[in-house]
Amino acid sequence: MLSSFEVEFIPVGEGERSGDAILARWTEGDVHRVMVYDGGTKASGQRLVDHIKSHYKTTRVDYVVNSHPDNDHASGLSVVLEQLSVGEVWMHRPWDHSQIIRDYFHDGRITDESLKVRLQEKMAAAYKIETLAVEKGIPIKEPFQGMNIGPFKILSPEKDWYLHELVADFAKSPKKKESLESMMESAASTMTKAFQSVIRLIAEAWDMEYLRENVETSAENESSVILFADFAGRGVMLTGDAGVQALKRANDYALSQGIYLPGVLNFIQVPHHGSRNNVSTSTLDSIIGLRQNEEELQYTKTAFVSSGAKSETHPRRMVVNAFNKRGVKVYKTNGNTIRHHYKMPTRNWGPIEALPISKEVEAWD
Repeated sequence: MLSSFEVEFIPVGEGERSGDAILARWTEGDVHRVMVYDGGTKASGQRLVDHIKSHYKTTRVDYVVNSHPDNDHASGLSVVLEQLSVGEVWMHRPWDHSQIIRDYFHDGRITDESLKVRLQEKMAAAYKIETLAVEKGIPIKEPFQGMNIGPFKILSPEKDWYLHELVADFAKSPKKKESLESMMESAASTMTKAFQSVIRLIAEAWDMEYLRENVETSAENESSVILFADFAGRGVMLTGDAGVQALKRANDYALSQGIYLPGVLNFIQVPHHGSRNNVSTSTLDSIIGLRQNEEELQYTKTAFVSSGAKSETHPRRMVVNAFNKRGVKVYKTNGNTIRHHYKMPTRNWGPIEALPISKEVEAWD
């Protein structure tokens, strides 16, 4: 029975930029297992190592997971591999599938080998993880829907979706074949952004929600490894930078496995540092639950968000409001390590304040 666990978010960066460096630890019998889920920058990777040695009293990590190849998630993991003993590495290696994805790119001169090298170069932080793992003889596994990392079930991405749709759309990949229509849409979007003015605030009442349904994030973000574990009825969900497509697919798969997330979820990572482009009303309804009545609000869940200490947009107010209205207390790193735990060793740490509900949120335009 897996009954005790803790999830800790290590701060990444000191300015406006945000990243993820996350630890999960649980008990199997008399043994504590450790998983590192993303490592942030090299500096936060060192913080992870120091934290594991200091608080967990070990130099071993059972699982290292790279949710997706962005530098703010992958760079610090190389420090973990260099300084600690690691049992398994879980990461996507798109360069190993060049023979499958080559035909999705417009340049007919691309060969399997040239595409492989190009992807390795453009995803250098992730490729460094693979290189270190190979050098140290650490098994590498690619995380796809239906597989398990210890007690964590992988809810997304599904392998075919990853290979045949997402990778070809990676900004770091060669330019994908485009239809005339998609090129026109891209040009229109660029013009719109050029005319956007400074951020302004608008009122948001309890019965209002300004999240949009048609939001989009990058293919890299949608490829994030979404994990779920059930610790004796206390569900833990890690989302990386997943967007609405990945979250919907994750929930659909969970339901197919008999997992009703709103009923079992106890802790969730706010996707992509609280960006409003990664969640929608329907997505949160299906994963967390419906909005509650203001007079009857009961907080039954916890959410953490990694945000730069000086970030003004992470997390977005409308995202924090949406979680709060569904009975989820939201806490952000803001330059500090924060911890969610159940039946794990106590520490002499002080409490932190949850983010409040805002009466005003950022306007979309």
